[in-house]
Amino acid sequence: MRSEDLLRKLRDVAARGGILIFFIMAFEVMIMISPFAFFFYSVFNPILHWLQDYSATRWLTSFFLPHMILPPTMFLRAVRVLGSVLFVVGALTFFVCAFQVYFGKIFKWGVASKGLYCLIRHPQYLALGLWGTGMSILGPRFLVLVSLCLMFILYYFLAKDEERRMLGQFGEGYGEYMTRTGMFLPRQIENFILIPFRSLQHNALRYVSICFSIIVIVIGSGFLLRFITLQSIGLSTAENITILPILPEDTYIGKRVLGEITAESGAKRLEFIDSRKDYLAYLMPGDYVMQGMIADTGGEFHLHRGHNTFALITDWVLHPFEHLRRSPSAQMAKMHGVDPVFARRRHCPIGIDEPKLSCDNCPYRRIIFIEIDHEGSYHIASQELLSFDVSRIPVGFIDINTSTGEVVSVKMVGKGTAWKDIPTPAI
Repeated sequence: MRSEDLLRKLRDVAARGGILIFFIMAFEVMIMISPFAFFFYSVFNPILHWLQDYSATRWLTSFFLPHMILPPTMFLRAVRVLGSVLFVVGALTFFVCAFQVYFGKIFKWGVASKGLYCLIRHPQYLALGLWGTGMSILGPRFLVLVSLCLMFILYYFLAKDEERRMLGQFGEGYGEYMTRTGMFLPRQIENFILIPFRSLQHNALRYVSICFSIIVIVIGSGFLLRFITLQSIGLSTAENITILPILPEDTYIGKRVLGEITAESGAKRLEFIDSRKDYLAYLMPGDYVMQGMIADTGGEFHLHRGHNTFALITDWVLHPFEHLRRSPSAQMAKMHGVDPVFARRRHCPIGIDEPKLSCDNCPYRRIIFIEIDHEGSYHIASQELLSFDVSRIPVGFIDINTSTGEVVSVKMVGKGTAWKDIPTPAI
């Protein structure tokens, strides 16, 4: 009996440890904009660098959905909104079910069989699964998907172990409850999903097949979403420069500006451009809030050094698109109740002091140039610049008036981002 108790404790520790690992990885997107970012990455960053050192694991540090750019299609916007919905619904459902279970233990109500428990036996695990899926969309690294697979598999076996113990404790009563309810979904839906596994006679083979299916579906969905993302973004290429617009509506501007900066007169101004290299150029508003993930363009875009972490996290979950469009100056004006025009003129990172200029139709854009390092001496372009097997190194940025073509500033930057050498998203 002691050995069984020890085995059960080990299973519980393994399951809860796996859940903890997932949430640590999934909360990365929120930790990144907190003052604790570098404490977190002092432990986590070596793992990311180790994964990037090998071609077989480099894909794990990459992102499978738009994270810095606004989703360019309705489908990708819907996926992003779904992430926020699952995050909120999963978290609320988990805490409601947790209260039900713990109050039941305090007042000795017996087996929880009301609320969601009258439909499924493990609504808390389902809620955590929804919560985790939402978080994997909000912080879409492949590594998070891998840990999500681990969490799903551990939940499954933990639930199986709990049911075995409940049958031993409550006998036929719990057995009847199991026949009425599904494990994680309502009975009829679950029976339909499990049809392919019913022909497998041996439990071990059935368990292996279910685990394998979870891995294929979750990781496969990530690769499919990445493929759709790369096919959807509006890339424009001329010579050795590919423009990637942060805002979908800037795609046309990107094509026009690309011609201007690749002209002979424009090329001479950009001393950090080498004709033998390939470049990915991010086109964005001058005060785009997440540009620090692309290059270290200034302290105002070091989000982890600010004191508005909770506001940024709330924005990220509840306003999935507005927070990327809203300029820091507009956010400051809203927080402090000042005139937005005054805030823009005082905090404009490009230094444009035009009283009649509005942020809503500002013609100025910032273009951050990233040098692409890859094997071979041949040129690559477009989606190839976003592949797993290339290195991206910031070299400089320009601020340009897209209406006149005038370059108002040119600046070189260091090789790191605002987060130093921490791997950041490319899309």
